[in-house]
Amino acid sequence: MSKSKFKSGFAAIIGRPNVGKSTLMNQVIGQKIAIMSDKPQTTRNKIHGVYTTEQAQIVFLDTPGIHKPTSKLGDYMMKTAQGSLSEVDVVLFLVDVAEGIGGGDRFIIEQLKKVKTPVILVLNKIDQVVPEQLLPIIAQYKELYEFAEIVPISAKLGNNVNTLLEQIIKYFSEGPQYYPADQVTDHPEQFVCAELIREKILHLTHEEIPHSIAVSIEDMRSEANGLVRISAVIYVERDSQKGIVIGKQGALLKEVGRRARHDIEALLGSKTFLELWVKVKKDWRNQDRVLKDLGFREE
Repeated sequence: MSKSKFKSGFAAIIGRPNVGKSTLMNQVIGQKIAIMSDKPQTTRNKIHGVYTTEQAQIVFLDTPGIHKPTSKLGDYMMKTAQGSLSEVDVVLFLVDVAEGIGGGDRFIIEQLKKVKTPVILVLNKIDQVVPEQLLPIIAQYKELYEFAEIVPISAKLGNNVNTLLEQIIKYFSEGPQYYPADQVTDHPEQFVCAELIREKILHLTHEEIPHSIAVSIEDMRSEANGLVRISAVIYVERDSQKGIVIGKQGALLKEVGRRARHDIEALLGSKTFLELWVKVKKDWRNQDRVLKDLGFREE
């Protein structure tokens, strides 16, 4: 195929929290760039994932889950998710077929009615239902909105994901290759490393901790022997949370470091020395200056 026929464009992945948006992104890209957790609102920034073939390039935006905000951070996340709908070539509305239509899905459909972008309904987690259950679910969604395409997939197992990619590219025009073929995300390595550390804390803590956590990479440098030395600060909102994140005799923090280092070494392809600190920044989710310092900037 000649170079002039190369197609490229942008696809936003939206859906209520925990429907598998980050899982889909990681499946397509072939490595971990978006963190995964069963806690709502895990994704806080628009993660750009890049998928490139000889014929096309898809730039994915994995947006924060659309939800009702309860803090300035929540407002930021909501504006980010809604803003991405009108600036892309196609929207992927990801739903969990195992759970059926919920109030959150209906809320998102109302947002979709405000934009002219074509929407592909992506029915995720088909590995958790029998095929006969799919048709009535599809009928329910079709009553609520006129979707450009409907594609059932399993993001976790990779089932039918190639078909989805073909459908996305159908809505692209001829265009440039925005990123080099070997680049899988536009976020700097520091951002992905901070997210991987945050993911481990989400896995190992519960209750109010997940939403109170932010991670900042203070220093990241490569040494002559190839070792990458990383110093990161984990921010929490209260002293009691600091104790929980550190754990008894530092056990939880040590486990966070061990798990995060494993993923970071896979990402960087280098041995890593990871140093973690925990600091209290009271009510950081409602402080504009702190949110900006941590990378939550409205574009």
